[in-house]
Order: sequence, then C-alpha cells, then structure tokens
Amino acid sequence: MDQILNLKNTGEKNYHFEESIKTLRTNMQFCGSSLKTIMFTSSLPNEGKSEITFSVAASLGSIGKKVLMIDADIRKSVLIKRYEIKGNPNGLSQYLSGQKSLDEICYATDVENFDIILAGPYSPNPAELLEDSLFRELLEKAKERYDYIIIDTPPMANLIDGAIIANQCDGAVIVIESGTISYHLVQKVKGQLEKSGCRILGAVLNRVDK
Repeated sequence: MDQILNLKNTGEKNYHFEESIKTLRTNMQFCGSSLKTIMFTSSLPNEGKSEITFSVAASLGSIGKKVLMIDADIRKSVLIKRYEIKGNPNGLSQYLSGQKSLDEICYATDVENFDIILAGPYSPNPAELLEDSLFRELLEKAKERYDYIIIDTPPMANLIDGAIIANQCDGAVIVIESGTISYHLVQKVKGQLEKSGCRILGAVLNRVDK
C-alpha cells in the first residue's frame, strides 16, 4: 500500500445524486451492524452500477467508517479507465491466482478512510478464481481491518461470477437502469441472489428522468 491512488477528481458533482447516495448509505446502515460485506450488482453492463458502488463506499468513508472497495469485475472492469489510474496497479486476479499478496493489491487512496482493490489483469477463468478459498480468506482478513467491504460485481443476467460472490456476502443491492431493464431480467438476478443465500437489501433505480 505504498502507492496512494488519486480518486478524488471524479467529475462534476450533482447535488441530487449526492443526496440520493447519502440516503442509500443511511438505509444500508439501518439494515444492521452485522452487515459488513455488501455487494452491488446489476442485470446488464452500463447501468451505472460501478459509479454508485464507488460513491456509496466514499460516502461511508466520509462519516468515519473505514471502507475497502473491491472491484470484482475481473472480466470487464471500468474503474481504472473511469478514474484515470496511472501505471499497471496490481489487482484481485493476481491475488486469486497466487501471484500477489493481499498487501500488494490493496491501495490507499486520497479519499478519506477509503482503500481499494482493483480487478487486476483480465483473466479467462474468473468464476474459478472467485470460487477458490483465497477469495473467502481475503474477505475474512478484510473484516478484521475495515468497517465495510463494498464489492462491485459483474452484471448477473448472463454471468455466474456475481452469484459466486453473493454466496460470501452479507447483503446485496441491485442497481437497475430506469426505462431500460425488463422485469424479467431483474427477477432473474433476484432469483440468483436468493439461491446464493444472500440477503437482498434493496434496489436502486438509476438514471431516472426528473
């Protein structure tokens, strides 16, 4: 964690969006202190899931909670490009394949109380990596260091990765893009989460026209 990632410059702030994030943060806290590992997922790509995940994690940090965000979308992460992270930082895929230690993939940031684990290089077998005991061990170690572990997962309508992660989480939030995602797809994701035994904390309707 020698390198500190600059993540503060994330574009123009929107008052209504920030207030919605604060409301979501508060509602999550009302779900109980036993919830430490929370995943954010969606049905399909480009529903705004990663932006909401990052914003909630940063919001928790702003009220003094120590937060670790994990980018678990090993197939198609957007975070490095979105936040213009320089160089070739280590990531989750390297830890799960035994190439790096936890300390080598966990980065401090310039966001208050906020550390991050990036996805790492693309892997052709992310489901197999996530099923490995190393992922569970990572989460157990993280629970000792942080108040919250917030996980950005791949979309769940067509991939099994999210369901594997859900099996090891205390709760899940489903992000739904307004006017785009069908009831059928959302029900499919809901069913996968239920089969994984993960408590569904709620859903976020994103990009709603005012």
